[in-house]
Amino acid sequence: MDKPLSGIRVVEISHMIMGPSCGMFLALMGAEVIKIEQPGGDKTRDLTGMGAGFFPTFNRGKKSVVLDLKSEEGLRHLHALLETADVFVENFRDETIARMGLSPAELEERYPRLISASCKGFLDGPYKNRTALDEVVQMMTGMAYMTGPTGRPLRIGSSATDMMAGLSSAYAVMGEIMRREKTGKGAQVRTGLFETSLLMVCQHMVQFDIEGVEAPPMPERHFSWPVYDIFTTADDRQIFVGAVTENQWIKLCTILDLPDYITDPALKTRPMQIAERHRTIPVIAEAIATRQSADFSAALEAAGLPYSPILRPAEMYDDPHVNRPGGLFVSHEKDGKTFRAPSLPFEVDGVVPVADTMDLPAIGEHTDEILGSLTAAAK
Repeated sequence: MDKPLSGIRVVEISHMIMGPSCGMFLALMGAEVIKIEQPGGDKTRDLTGMGAGFFPTFNRGKKSVVLDLKSEEGLRHLHALLETADVFVENFRDETIARMGLSPAELEERYPRLISASCKGFLDGPYKNRTALDEVVQMMTGMAYMTGPTGRPLRIGSSATDMMAGLSSAYAVMGEIMRREKTGKGAQVRTGLFETSLLMVCQHMVQFDIEGVEAPPMPERHFSWPVYDIFTTADDRQIFVGAVTENQWIKLCTILDLPDYITDPALKTRPMQIAERHRTIPVIAEAIATRQSADFSAALEAAGLPYSPILRPAEMYDDPHVNRPGGLFVSHEKDGKTFRAPSLPFEVDGVVPVADTMDLPAIGEHTDEILGSLTAAAK
């Protein structure tokens, strides 16, 4: 299958998540992504604990070339690569990139068709030179405030802002590749981690701008639905259940054998059901507490009601939908280990896009191949 970015060469010097995820998204769309690693390899390779998945997840499908960018020879090889590249991805501090002679302005002058993708903490503005992390920008934008209860700000349970920022950068790069087809010119793309988090909370900002009322943290939100809650079943399993329309209310009350809630004049419409949550939710919770989770889930499924058991990420490996063809892809590491991870969350003509290989490169695995091809081309 011909991929959208087949024939596009990306050179990436980045680490951790934001920059590598940008490169990963481009690789999954078919680009050749050449990851430049320092001698000894990207330090992210050595992370353990909650960081153990960083390098494997976001560097699948790439080629690895080792260059010492602190040396003249290393920079010379990098520039030889950039001569052949369509896109340059980096996520270092502006002053570091400038010191290496790799600022977007310098690259544009030297390589007019090159698209530079700078993955940064902030866009131009007062905060441009601040140090940023996923957790920092979640605190700055109100994301952490909205996620935890009052007085207990809480970051999202994954590196969501980093990944969204990487995806935004890849999105912009693909747009600029299309525009270059018309103009013949490259572009300077800068993506901000802060601005990504800001976009993710903008619904709450707009609510305040329109109504003049601040949204409370999500655990204390004012409900817009009759039932939108987490309950506990008889076998001590937690389950989320939603009933957001009058019809869904009737279906849920039928399943729970609560006929009075169907005929009660005070519960005829959705606004009325919301207004009576203080008395209905405890009764609904008691009814659910008498049901076994498997039987109750089957009844909700049959009725077409929104629901979900409260699961952990590790349990996704046992989920039948995740395990369908195209749900997980196996990646091989050079030490013989394997891991499974999803690809992009969409299908094209019924197929989930993947890179030419989903394997993880060894440190410098493609150095000789890539640099050798540059030498051969120069001759």
